[in-house]
Amino acid sequence: MEDGLLYYPGCTLKTKASDYEESAKAVMEKLGRPLVEMDDWYCCGAVQSLSTDDIMHQIAPIRTLCCAQEQGETEVVTLCDMCFNVLRRANTRAKENEDDLETMNEFLDEDPDYEGNVETYHLFEILRDMKDEIEKAVKRPLDDLKIAPYYGCMLLRPSEVAIDDTEDPQIMEDMLELLGAEVIENPKRTECCGSYHTVNRSDIVEKRVEDIVGRAVEDGADAIALSCPLCQFNLDYHQRATEFEVPVFYLTELMALAFGLDIGKEIGMKKHRVEPNALLKEKGYME
Repeated sequence: MEDGLLYYPGCTLKTKASDYEESAKAVMEKLGRPLVEMDDWYCCGAVQSLSTDDIMHQIAPIRTLCCAQEQGETEVVTLCDMCFNVLRRANTRAKENEDDLETMNEFLDEDPDYEGNVETYHLFEILRDMKDEIEKAVKRPLDDLKIAPYYGCMLLRPSEVAIDDTEDPQIMEDMLELLGAEVIENPKRTECCGSYHTVNRSDIVEKRVEDIVGRAVEDGADAIALSCPLCQFNLDYHQRATEFEVPVFYLTELMALAFGLDIGKEIGMKKHRVEPNALLKEKGYME
């Protein structure tokens, strides 16, 4: 796909995480690599099966890769960490196990066989190779913001699908430095936020959030940056059970801010529970 990137949104980017999609599209347009949504796609299944013999859980992500294949594309970019993890793990399994791939294709009886020729990427992997372009796009450096990066689980585990060093990732730190922000070293950056326990054991998530956000505040952070919609929901929404009111930004929202894009017109930031505008006004990034 010339210049543009074939983009798999998944379900959450169209609902609870629409702020993320909106900011990512605006940022990538600015960088000259627009996100072009797939002609057709399916829910990835949201979680990777923990059973090694469960082929059925691989069908949904492989079916989406078939859609990319039908478009004649060999690369798919995701924003959601969960979608990325599921797609890459299913794809890796299909590529490395011919018997499993044959079984998957038997279930896809109305679709063309998946040939295993599509690669899946998280947006951060694309941005990692665009440092010069990002640096040139910065119009309003975030030098008055102290940001703690937070990776969570899905970008780094298991190690065979990780986008960076599992113990010492640097992608977000490098991006934030390019944006001019002061990066706060975050020893909690790869710890789990509580994940889907938010559904039935919110007490677990609240304890995790208090620990993660509390450490960021203790170290002087004004805000937290991440990319996972579930992590964003947990760290943002469950602060209501703590003493904290720390904005939790998608990294692309901070990029849009640094690129000089108009908040409210070009990007939204409408779905944050912890209102980010007060911080941005205090630091002089909004009127």
